[in-house]
Amino acid sequence: MELFLLHYPFTFLFIIFLVFYQVKPAFRYFCKMTFYKLWLLTLSILVIMASIPRGRNLENMKFLRMSLLPLKYIFGIKIVVKGKENLRTKKPCVLVLNHQTSLDIIVMMEMLPNRCVPIAKREILYMGTFGLACWLAGLIFIDRKKREESITTLTEVAHSLHKENFCVLIFPEGTRNHGGSMLPFKRGAFQLAVKAQVPIIPVVISSYRDFYNQKEKRFTPGKSIIQILPEVETLNLGPDDVPKLTEQVRDSMLITYHEISGMTNGPSQ
Repeated sequence: MELFLLHYPFTFLFIIFLVFYQVKPAFRYFCKMTFYKLWLLTLSILVIMASIPRGRNLENMKFLRMSLLPLKYIFGIKIVVKGKENLRTKKPCVLVLNHQTSLDIIVMMEMLPNRCVPIAKREILYMGTFGLACWLAGLIFIDRKKREESITTLTEVAHSLHKENFCVLIFPEGTRNHGGSMLPFKRGAFQLAVKAQVPIIPVVISSYRDFYNQKEKRFTPGKSIIQILPEVETLNLGPDDVPKLTEQVRDSMLITYHEISGMTNGPSQ
């Protein structure tokens, strides 16, 4: 044994690594999440190099998307998209998605339409190469702690949707939700849609509970379902209609979330 360690130390360490990876779910979770973060930071360098000639432009989103798509195969995540016909639109719109974990980045790239830009928290901008790649891809960043500044940004986006003919993607919960349901929706996405008089397209991602759990440190291969719901028209709606519109969309998304996640207890508020 000592002779083996002396001549093949790296082989021995690799064997130990494989043993721990197979028998320790928490260690496997740590390895996968570390690999995930390293992938984002490393592949973003290629995205940056490909994007620089064009500068900050939403057309660069295709490079960011291409860098993320292989991860579903690496992690063994099967993604099924339902209701694709509801996303076949060439006019501006606001997509709203439920937000669970950082894995949402992988899953949403499966259905992200052309000329669609996510609105993200400003903290992402400071995530090294990944933040720069996102900036070059045209992501719109808002500071959740500065409400007035966020409103100003969304107002500017509303004025630009028709002029530049693009869509935006927003997580209306405002933060990740690990609770197996949906947090109350913030109204920013709906105020934006009403102000721009563009339709809202609700998109629901099923629960990851069968293959991913942060608290339990569990990350295995699994299946994720994306259900794209019919668009909700905002034409002729005004600011006073936003609260009802917000609840209407959340209710429909919550019902769908429980259905595609195989939950039988019904929606929980």
